[in-house]
Amino acid sequence: MALNTTLTGINAAQSDLNVISNNLANANTTGFKGSRAEFADVFAVTGNNINATAVGSGTRMTDVAQQFQQGDIETTSNSLDFAISGNGFFTVNTGNGLAYTRAGNFHEDASGNVLTQEGYNLQVYPPNAIGGGFDTSTLKNLNLTTAQSAATASTKAAISANLPSSASLPTTTPFSTSDSDSYNNTTTFNVFDSQGGSHAATVYYVKTGTNAWDAHLFMDGQDAGTQPMTFDAAGQLTAPANGNLAFNPVDFGNGSNPVTMTLNLSNTTQFGTDYSAGAVDKDGNEAGTLSSIDVDSKGVVTANYSNNQTAQLGQVALANFANLQGLRQTGNTTWLASGDAGTAVMGSSGAGQFGTVQSGALESSSTADTTSQLVDMIKAQRNYQANAQALTVDNTLASTLFNAISR
Repeated sequence: MALNTTLTGINAAQSDLNVISNNLANANTTGFKGSRAEFADVFAVTGNNINATAVGSGTRMTDVAQQFQQGDIETTSNSLDFAISGNGFFTVNTGNGLAYTRAGNFHEDASGNVLTQEGYNLQVYPPNAIGGGFDTSTLKNLNLTTAQSAATASTKAAISANLPSSASLPTTTPFSTSDSDSYNNTTTFNVFDSQGGSHAATVYYVKTGTNAWDAHLFMDGQDAGTQPMTFDAAGQLTAPANGNLAFNPVDFGNGSNPVTMTLNLSNTTQFGTDYSAGAVDKDGNEAGTLSSIDVDSKGVVTANYSNNQTAQLGQVALANFANLQGLRQTGNTTWLASGDAGTAVMGSSGAGQFGTVQSGALESSSTADTTSQLVDMIKAQRNYQANAQALTVDNTLASTLFNAISR
């Protein structure tokens, strides 16, 4: 009896050491969650034979309980490194269903998919096509290659300038872009066609009378028309009333759609000071390539493009469970849902029970601080030694008895 009881103690101590060794081996594993060996005593009697003097039959390991305490957050220089501070798991598609992980060391493959180190696709909520926000009823793979910024044609520009009220009428007529004596001042800026091609646009200002000017627009040397402007005695633009000058379309002959510009000069004045070109605020942009991504505190993944445009690619989908210890470990710092864990509760960063997602950071292993693990190892070692000593004592007693009988 004592031999069997002692053997259960030795096996328990060995199991405890195995769990601790696994924790220590994963001290540098991103997103790893340590475990704890749990034991129960063995009492080998039935309910009908309860005896106050009955002795237990040793111990047994009942569970290797996962410990989901927060690991330290360490910053990195990689924008595809994500960390969760608080509750929740990243949701990934393994190809055979969904899995869950705290390891946010993602990378991009040749097709632009954002993957775990095992090749699982990170899941996000897609942006709504209308009205903004995200569709939390469905999941999609986060992909960066398809997230290119398309070119948009210029259609309008707002010009803030000052035309000097003291200006004289041009000495040369008619107006010609090649003769600087036929106009007073110019404003130059770039416009974009529907293919993202850049073209030089110039507004030529010609004074035609008291408080009266003409604006001639040329794009890549092509005449887009002329529009009159009138100022009042205070130097404010009065005509056109809304400040918008509509010009004719210009075809650049490169296969793009013709560009039709409307210039808003409502902030253009006619004061007695010198000419000031002021600022030009225009729309349109060239095509852009992805330069970086950002993830805000709500888990929204935003793409930044080389043309200074941005676009939301999705919102990181987080999952949580009623019983975390019921999750099934599959290796590679990944868990699967189970009946014991309960149904996955889906959500997003910073909402309700969920923690916040941080870009450019990783969650270190929860066993990275090895001090407590080493202390537990010492305890397990002593337990092993004590049970081994009990085994030796029991063997000595048995040998003494056998020797006494043999005499």
